[in-house]
Amino acid sequence: MSRQTLIRISIALFVLVILGSLFSLMTGTQKGQQAQGPDGAKRSGQTALRDVSFATDWKAQAEHGGFYQALAKGFYADVGLNVTLLQGGPGINVPQLLVTDTIDFGIGSNSFIPINMVEAGAPGKAVMAVFQKDPQVLITHPRADIKNIADMKGHPIMISDSAITSFWVWLRAEFDFEDTQIRKYNYNLAPFIVDPNAIQQGYLSAEPFLIKKEGGFDPTVFLMSDAGYPSYATMVLARNEMILSEPEVVQAFVDATIRGWYDYLYGDPTPGNALIKRDNPEVDDDTISQAIAKMKSYGLADSGDALDHGIGAMNHAQWSRFYTVMAGEGVWEHDVEFTKAYTLQFVNKKTGMTLKQELLEK
Repeated sequence: MSRQTLIRISIALFVLVILGSLFSLMTGTQKGQQAQGPDGAKRSGQTALRDVSFATDWKAQAEHGGFYQALAKGFYADVGLNVTLLQGGPGINVPQLLVTDTIDFGIGSNSFIPINMVEAGAPGKAVMAVFQKDPQVLITHPRADIKNIADMKGHPIMISDSAITSFWVWLRAEFDFEDTQIRKYNYNLAPFIVDPNAIQQGYLSAEPFLIKKEGGFDPTVFLMSDAGYPSYATMVLARNEMILSEPEVVQAFVDATIRGWYDYLYGDPTPGNALIKRDNPEVDDDTISQAIAKMKSYGLADSGDALDHGIGAMNHAQWSRFYTVMAGEGVWEHDVEFTKAYTLQFVNKKTGMTLKQELLEK
């Protein structure tokens, strides 16, 4: 899946990219998934809502469920926001839409993206990290000789072109993997399914589910974050201008989003799922339910700092660790002020944790 593409912003070409991105957005959604109640009806009696737009990094799916839940349950409207949620697609470039004022908020798929924005001089940053763990995985057939990621050293591994400049950098640094191990992954599962010695990349809630469905067996899944991969994922990006001039709007969006995620993971996700399936009719209930189960069992959103400080939590140490490893491998040509890629102003406030407890006690 191409969500994890390493995006480098080219200002000279932004017009062409934006046109393509907007076409993808407009054909993938009805541009007006606006503040609604659980039954899908627009809330009445709220005429002073602040209009804001938010773009995801891929087609509507359970991995965006908290945003859709916040919309469906009226959490955004409760804090004075009229949110238009725009689903992404193959051509989406969220940072470019953000820095050209086309959207107010958008998803940053991994920690590379906001740092790359700083490197390019793009005025935006991460204001929360929905996922404490990046969902990227390595997948094998059940086999006795590979018990962990370190055991994969020297074995051929199928990865995408974008992975070479993202998590593969960490695998080289952490486990001494070599580029000679790389084999082309083109998102066709057949080569993996038929070869018991194959190893390939995947997304926690995507390829393993499809392999089980198409191949008839449960693959062995290694979540790189559980082995120390320090990237955050599904971050909310905001423009620097909005952070400075309207911090109350940013805080409101973050707070409502956090509530949406707790409600989606620990409550009844039906309202959010209805909007997901409205935007993306191709996704089915089985795909959604297994994705929710994996997000919960692996603690993608609710683990680490989030357990003490609430969903969306970030910390300086993890950002520093990520930057230090990647910079040491030559990802960026020059030193980057990576601390400008994020702000802790709006998170780590235990927002939504009372709601989580209430939902768990039901």
